[in-house]
Amino acid sequence: MSDKIANKIDFEQGIGILSLKNMLFFPGVPTPINISRTKSSKLIQAVQKKGDGILGVFCQKDTKEDDPSFGDLYPVGLLAQIVNVAKEENDSTTILIVGEKRIRLEEITAEEPFLKGKISLLEDILPAKSDKEFREQQQAIKEKMLRVLVAKIGLPDFVLESLRKSKDDNHIANLAFTTVDASLEKKQEILATDDLKERYNLLLQLLDRDIQLLEIKESIRQKTRVEIDQQQREYFLQQEMKNIQEALGGNIHEMEIKEMKEKAAKMNFTTEQRAFFDKELQKLERLHPHSPDYSTQTEYLQNILSLPWSYYTKDNFNLVRAKKILDKDHFGMEKVKDRILEHLAILKLKGDMKSPIICLYGPPGVGKTSLGKSIAEALGRKYIRMSLGGLHDEAEIRGHRRTYIGALPGRIIQSIQKAGSSNPVVILDEIDKVGHDYKGDPAAALLEVLDPEQNVAFHDNYLDMDFDLSKILFIATANTTASISQPLLDRMELIPVSGYLTEEKVEIAKKHLLPTQLENHGIPKNKFDIPKKTMEVIIESYTRESGVRELNKKIAKIVRKIARAIAEEAEYPTKLGVKDLYNYLGVIEYTKDKYQGNDYAGVVTGLAWTAVGGEILFIEISLSKGKGGKLTLTGNLGDVMKESATLALEYIKSHAAQLGISDEVFEKWNVHIHVPEGAIPKDGPSAGITMTTALASAFTQRKVKPNLAMTGEMTLRGKVLPVGGIKEKILAAKRAGIKEIILSKENLRNIEEINTLYLEGLQFHYVTDIQEVLEIALLKEKVKNALEIQ
Repeated sequence: MSDKIANKIDFEQGIGILSLKNMLFFPGVPTPINISRTKSSKLIQAVQKKGDGILGVFCQKDTKEDDPSFGDLYPVGLLAQIVNVAKEENDSTTILIVGEKRIRLEEITAEEPFLKGKISLLEDILPAKSDKEFREQQQAIKEKMLRVLVAKIGLPDFVLESLRKSKDDNHIANLAFTTVDASLEKKQEILATDDLKERYNLLLQLLDRDIQLLEIKESIRQKTRVEIDQQQREYFLQQEMKNIQEALGGNIHEMEIKEMKEKAAKMNFTTEQRAFFDKELQKLERLHPHSPDYSTQTEYLQNILSLPWSYYTKDNFNLVRAKKILDKDHFGMEKVKDRILEHLAILKLKGDMKSPIICLYGPPGVGKTSLGKSIAEALGRKYIRMSLGGLHDEAEIRGHRRTYIGALPGRIIQSIQKAGSSNPVVILDEIDKVGHDYKGDPAAALLEVLDPEQNVAFHDNYLDMDFDLSKILFIATANTTASISQPLLDRMELIPVSGYLTEEKVEIAKKHLLPTQLENHGIPKNKFDIPKKTMEVIIESYTRESGVRELNKKIAKIVRKIARAIAEEAEYPTKLGVKDLYNYLGVIEYTKDKYQGNDYAGVVTGLAWTAVGGEILFIEISLSKGKGGKLTLTGNLGDVMKESATLALEYIKSHAAQLGISDEVFEKWNVHIHVPEGAIPKDGPSAGITMTTALASAFTQRKVKPNLAMTGEMTLRGKVLPVGGIKEKILAAKRAGIKEIILSKENLRNIEEINTLYLEGLQFHYVTDIQEVLEIALLKEKVKNALEIQ
């Protein structure tokens, strides 16, 4: 700037300040500016009246601010001079100004009628005249700027030649600063840099970026530059757009967001859900596509859109059809079938109802899990199975929070996504085998899922939105309820699923298992069959279970051998006989538990429940002479069973006179109680009356009634208490050839609930006191070779 203009500035009074929006220029470059704000117009009028045309030009930080103050302006601007003022047709004013020197705004001295402020001049830090690197910088700037101008504007040759010959390198650099593509913040940073050499370095970086973008654009043009005719025009335009998208990567994401908006518009969101989704979508729009959060947010929104919000499949209310499907696929299970049909009937009448939470519990292999599939088919709903065995992380149910890398929704939400409807049938398999550790307790998380009052607004940590689970029909399966927490049990409707009789297993095998295995192995039904008599032998001699899982494996083993024989064109039995079983299944694996007679005193048959169904249990008592008072217990007995043995002996001692036993006997004879199959742990209170009867038989040497079994807990006063697992125990008794069973009178209610098919051939004795048991069980006759107990 010349000294003449410097002398015109009153540094004490300050000068007029013109604020600009989204605009910045550099010294020596004429720039047109449209004046529209009132204060700016007054400033131009005052400068014209003064006659020197000098004012300060500063850029605004916030473009929305119409009346900026000191804090709203960048501190570094330009001292400029107005060289021309022109009035436009719309009463606006356009001025042409030229920047003279960089200045700093120290303070605002007046805000009316226009901004006025004190300034200080900024001096450039010039490199030494001998600095060859600086000269190289100037030359590089000139060459790159001309290259950019040619590509962007297409300047005439004479203008380019004039610029090349220009020796005013600073003017060329300032022109480059003005024309280069860069953000306002970046240009402001360059303007505020005092070191001229550093300023040129920043400019060269911007020019290099501009040139790279131009090269990409040119590369796109080269790819699409072909000889085209009228028919190829549309293809050319589409190809060019595709190449631009590949190079810039922006439009693909815009299309993805557009697709999500269109999909969201079709979703059955509530008002709150739609507002939440729109908010999350706006977050995505603000993110840069190359940001790590962009893909995470996109995946999150896609997960929301993949859920069937308020979409329900239509239930089939044909009760006759539903019953046929349930009966076709599963034998027995009348309670479960009745409960499903009741639910379907209520839905048909009422039209809307919260689904029940059913828990089927019983031994393995009785069809608990497969029943869910039949229920889904009967209702006309989607079917989902979730295995909970070994689950120990709460996040598997509720999902991970999105702050974690690789976060996913919980398995409940994932299952609903797979189902594609909000009312599927969901099987929670092996709910009794859910674990827990330091990561949380999944069983506690299931409380919300399985509570009809809470699951209407189930909260998944990943989804962060409430989802309605109340229309889902949850069916949990378990082998035992002992390991399920009480709060979880309270939320479920417990339905026991007991084991099958041999006759039932034969029917299941003939109607379901064998036809399925023949189909799986490609054998026509008329080529092979297993008669009922042979099937009974397979069930009793090669399997020991309440269900039919092992039986299915044995049938599969037989069918595999038959398939091989057919493939090799070898001979095979079309109807498998009992004598053929050795060749197909090997030696007999199990011998049927049978009643072993009443030839020995102190041996009584009890009934026990196990995880694989009912079993008969022999209580054996041996008396040996000694100091007396010694009780030995063997057979891998648990604490409860040991207590039952102690209690039984004490009862016999206290009621010895009633049984005709001398008190001196207990001082001369030691007692040994044994339960066979010592490798198998045994526990529970149901052997109480059995042990008492066995002790009474041993001390009196009286025979026990033949073909008799018993089960029940006993108190110290001799009261007989009810026990569980009655149906399984009855099945075990029938298998063993038992004819009479002694039970607590309170177990009568359990017997009344059992199908009469299971009770055929059995006589029941219901008792309340152990004396009744002894009267029924002990005969007057003594055993052969009876001991002289005295």
